[in-house]
Amino acid sequence: MELEPDSTPLDAARERTAMRVLVIDDSNTIRRSAEIFLKQGGCEVVLAEDGFDALAKVSDHRPDLIFCDILMPRLDGYQTCAIIKRNPQFAGVPVIMLSSKDGLFDKARGRMVGSEDYLTKPFTKDQLLQAVQQHGRVEA
Repeated sequence: MELEPDSTPLDAARERTAMRVLVIDDSNTIRRSAEIFLKQGGCEVVLAEDGFDALAKVSDHRPDLIFCDILMPRLDGYQTCAIIKRNPQFAGVPVIMLSSKDGLFDKARGRMVGSEDYLTKPFTKDQLLQAVQQHGRVEA
């Protein structure tokens, strides 16, 4: 990993101490709730409002964990997850699907595109942070 000219090795080391989590959801309410819960849990949070926005942010921010809504305009969560998982650089990043539906079909389809888990909305702070603890990793 190359450092940006204006960052120092100390900045890079400090960045890696907090888990970087990307939250992809077209609902501003869900994004903001997740951001508050995750920051309270000590995570660094990056927000994206749709799949296309997310793909750019995955590349720019290199998250340690991704929460991805299923039903979004333009590029849905399944397509977004599949694209992320097809890229060898990001294939190892855990993706947790978010949906207001709790159906077996949705969970199975999420697994087929490479997601590690499934969280039903609305979620609690504890559910979100438990998913981070279970699937997140910080590379030192």
